[in-house]
Amino acid sequence: MARKAFKLPDIGEGVVEGEVVTWHVEVGASVSEDDSIVDIMTDKSTVTIPSPYSGVIVALHGEIGDMVAVGAVLVEFDSEGEADDSPLAPEEPDVEEALDVVETSDPPARAPEAASAITSPPVAKVSTAPSGPVLASPAVRRRARESGVDLSALKGTGPGGRVQQSDLDAYLATGGSSPSAPKQVSRNGTTEIKVVGLRRKIAEQMVRSKSSIPHFSYFEEIDITELESLRQLLNSSRGEEQPKLTYLPFIMMALSKAFVRHEKCNAIYDEEGEVVIQHEAVNLGIATQTDKGLFVPVVKHVESMDVWQAASEMQRVTGSARDGSATMEDLTGSTFTITSLGREGGLGATPIINHPEVGILGIHKARDMPVARGGAVEIRRIMNVSSSWDHRVVDGADGAALIQDLKRMIEHPALIFM
Repeated sequence: MARKAFKLPDIGEGVVEGEVVTWHVEVGASVSEDDSIVDIMTDKSTVTIPSPYSGVIVALHGEIGDMVAVGAVLVEFDSEGEADDSPLAPEEPDVEEALDVVETSDPPARAPEAASAITSPPVAKVSTAPSGPVLASPAVRRRARESGVDLSALKGTGPGGRVQQSDLDAYLATGGSSPSAPKQVSRNGTTEIKVVGLRRKIAEQMVRSKSSIPHFSYFEEIDITELESLRQLLNSSRGEEQPKLTYLPFIMMALSKAFVRHEKCNAIYDEEGEVVIQHEAVNLGIATQTDKGLFVPVVKHVESMDVWQAASEMQRVTGSARDGSATMEDLTGSTFTITSLGREGGLGATPIINHPEVGILGIHKARDMPVARGGAVEIRRIMNVSSSWDHRVVDGADGAALIQDLKRMIEHPALIFM
């Protein structure tokens, strides 16, 4: 057997280091060539590094969350063949063919929680099969009635089995339950979870956005009764195997129309160049919660789509984010972001802007509400929206004007298609 060392290869795209997010092997494990050994996250993506050799793992370099420089030793093997001239200068495999791009890794395992029970007071014995009349003083009986306690459930500790005040005290101290019932306990345990991989990238992005962008938020409620009727009508013409429309494709289409009249809202702010870049293309990021964390896949050129195309492409990119097949093309290039909070309900939120964009729109759960219309009260379908804007670029009146334009089209959906 020969000792061989494997260094972190050049992943490309100017990457000089990567974060260790998952080890797929451990010291002493036998691996075959091309087996997955480690996931490395870069600023661009996460890649799975395959084994260049068959052999036994004798050393791993880097803990979960550590940054490893390109060219630094990752793994040492005992392998068949000649040993390296230097353990730090191994033969590198063909990385371009072998790397498997993924989106993230599973989070580290949680440490078990500790719990300590408080000391319970003495309890009265409970009779599971009482026989004969219960012996107790009038005062104990009166207190039992006032406390809702059935004395026949107790076995007294006084002479002849008489239930005493102390028996009732002990019974009430247990919550009026059997001593064998589960007791309340105080919980003092803690769990430390290292912030690594995608979770750390999300944290960094949120801090960068919130600390560098002066946010202001604007809220509105929209009557989507007519939109709901249109949505149901259009869906009724679809076969069971064909995708159905949700509210989001209509909102995407309305935004693409509104941005023509509110150009500064579809933009990014280049802080280094101190320039605002307004986009003609409407590339909408769709914030998507997955088992692996939050992703923002992008539906590009919504301005060139009809509502069915927008729905189909939205389902494709969000589906690829959830199943881990999204490409870098799917996850980059957005000019504005939509985050849908519908499942969780809520009346409002203050969404954080997806840096370096200048605005974000939050969609909340639709609900039936009583609304005054023409002097009468009607039940209408209402949906709240929240928006946040970069106040360096978008003034309050500008953000409000876009939302009001959007509201007008959503409440009169024919305008979306005119």
